[in-house]
Amino acid sequence: MSSDLEWDQPACSVSGQREVLCLPAAVGGRERWCLQHAFGMDSKLPSSVRSTLLELFGQIEREFENLYIENLELRREIDTLNERLAAEGQAIDGAELSKGQLKTKASHSTSQLSQKLKTTYKASTSKIVSSFKTTTSRAACQLVKEYIGHRDGIWDVSVARTQPVVLGTASADHTALLWSIETGKCLVKYAGHVGSVNSIKFHPSEQLALTASGDQTAHIWRYAVQLPTPQPVADTSQISGEDEVECSDKDEPDLDGDVSSDCPTIRVPLTSLKSHQGVVIAADWLVGGKQAVTASWDRTANLYDVETSELVHSLTGHDQELTHCCTHPTQRLVVTSSRDTTFRLWDFRDPSIHSVNVFQGHTDTVTSAVFTVGDNVVSGSDDRTVKVWDLKNMRSPIATIRTDSAINRINVCVGQKIIALPHDNRQVRLFDMSGVRLARLPRSSRQGHRRMVCCSAWSEDHPVCNLFTCGFDRQAIGWNINIPALLQEK
Repeated sequence: MSSDLEWDQPACSVSGQREVLCLPAAVGGRERWCLQHAFGMDSKLPSSVRSTLLELFGQIEREFENLYIENLELRREIDTLNERLAAEGQAIDGAELSKGQLKTKASHSTSQLSQKLKTTYKASTSKIVSSFKTTTSRAACQLVKEYIGHRDGIWDVSVARTQPVVLGTASADHTALLWSIETGKCLVKYAGHVGSVNSIKFHPSEQLALTASGDQTAHIWRYAVQLPTPQPVADTSQISGEDEVECSDKDEPDLDGDVSSDCPTIRVPLTSLKSHQGVVIAADWLVGGKQAVTASWDRTANLYDVETSELVHSLTGHDQELTHCCTHPTQRLVVTSSRDTTFRLWDFRDPSIHSVNVFQGHTDTVTSAVFTVGDNVVSGSDDRTVKVWDLKNMRSPIATIRTDSAINRINVCVGQKIIALPHDNRQVRLFDMSGVRLARLPRSSRQGHRRMVCCSAWSEDHPVCNLFTCGFDRQAIGWNINIPALLQEK
């Protein structure tokens, strides 16, 4: 007997060696009569098998009923949203779901048929929901300024915590640059490293920068800048409305000359922190700025006294190269990330002893782990997940975000508790701490990143740009994120 199911036939028939099972489009039980007729007196199937088949087709009928009801409700919601967007001249393309989208050819088993129905329905509804989110994202997330001047990919981006507020970038071209956020002009160039500059962090109260490098050192250097007069910000709303398209590597920013050549260059650091036997991949200031911590590919993290440059503690325990380090904004806590799929919390609040806690929850390299308000840590990984942890309960995360691409150096908007996720696939997504997706930053043929996005950094109080991203397309981008609009749409 063939297991092919033919749809919308008036009746069930048995002819020769072939029996046709018919499922009517309308509900009401005709399929049960057809099955009883097909598997009646002449059927060789045991009664238990016939009963099982009847029950399975009954379940399919109930699934169709639920899909039909949910489809009607979805259509009503689409009509309501289109009416709301009509005043703005917007509409959701393909808002009406046709009956054909809810139908699918039957597979060779009832379980496959059921699964295919669920997949078709989910694909249709997710496409519509995605179109709603895209519209919201474009309205709430605007590209404001591009910072172009590095000769190679940018690993890290950071915002000064003291006046004047400037943007800092660390690049594989062996330099770190400081920028005017408003004008995009390069203000200072640091060229003291002889290897890739992998991270940059600003002192909490002084005009000092801390950079980590592939030359196995971390440098502390002082800067002095004079901000130029801000120019009117161009309206990018028209660009943001374009459809997102894939961009080739040839579409990278044009660099006709070294835009950093005209700005002051610093070549000698105030202090050089030396003791690592491998690449220093990251560095950060402890609260107060009197100590600094570094993370290295030699599998250790080091704690230094800034004034004397002396090594205070060597933090060992990771089984593979470290990828990142981060300090708590108000407490003497450090978190280090590693390729060994773990991150570790180091507690220096007691001067006489430091404790260590190990967090195991990822299946691939932990690319970064950062502190948030309270007792939470957020970790990102090459396993394409982000996890939110409670420091008081290390056994399991309190929230897990699953994505479609590896995640690089994340950052959390502390005031609004929004996580910015930079991805290998050139996307940047925003989530809240409970794992709800809020937006995806727009990326089209004329804006957004064109290669891997390496890092994100929030600057909550800045009136022009409150989020910055950088990537291997050699540019940093300043975004204006309308946070109240995002939270309202959540």
